[in-house]
Amino acid sequence: MRYFIQLAYRGTRYHGWQVQHNAPSVQAELNRALETLLRHPAETVGSGRTDTGVHAGEQFVHLDTQVALSNVSHLHRLNILLPPDIAIRNIFPVPESAHARFDAHSRSYQYRISSRKNPFGEKLSYFFHRSPDVEEMNRAASLLVRHTDFQSFSKVHTGVNHFHCEVKEARWRCEGEMLVFDVTANRFLRGMVRTLVGTLLEVGEGRLSVAGFEEIILSRDRKKAGRAVPPEGLFLTRVLYPSSLAYWQKD
Repeated sequence: MRYFIQLAYRGTRYHGWQVQHNAPSVQAELNRALETLLRHPAETVGSGRTDTGVHAGEQFVHLDTQVALSNVSHLHRLNILLPPDIAIRNIFPVPESAHARFDAHSRSYQYRISSRKNPFGEKLSYFFHRSPDVEEMNRAASLLVRHTDFQSFSKVHTGVNHFHCEVKEARWRCEGEMLVFDVTANRFLRGMVRTLVGTLLEVGEGRLSVAGFEEIILSRDRKKAGRAVPPEGLFLTRVLYPSSLAYWQKD
């Protein structure tokens, strides 16, 4: 039987989602807990990868097992086996053909910037003491939905077949003392969101024009884009599937 598992995690002490040979990862912790619970080897497939230090408010994996999993007792036992910074939210059966990565319609990320130093938000936001022009950053961000090639914002040597992404939403908003960037697309390139944020902040500081931002997109040259901001402000916030796979989600 195939199951989907919905989970959340704080990525601070992990070298990303994917299993690493010589470093801790979220997937490795989850696989170990599942093997203890199920008493057989467990291999999970995630909806996507998050990099070192990046968090997830919502991540999905699929798992194959002959054990009939309960969304009550097994969920509780699995959470006991996992460290405090990883939490299971749901476990539910899906068709054998369902795939956590390939069936996802879209993924949403959020980048959080704190305008004031906050000792309680350490490693959960990026402290940026300057006050960027949010209106100008939104003018630049609106251009992302008009383009599909984002090679300029991708890490180099990633081994992907193409750099095309369909951005559905990209906007900045103020939330108290927090400046938040929300972006949704069908897929993301490695390092894409953090580099987008770093480049958009240059627009907000007046060091790059909106027209110059679009020129960077068209250049397909990573060297022309801005720096990648730190990972601690980045969260994977939502993964959408067809209603037959994730019946509680609403588009």
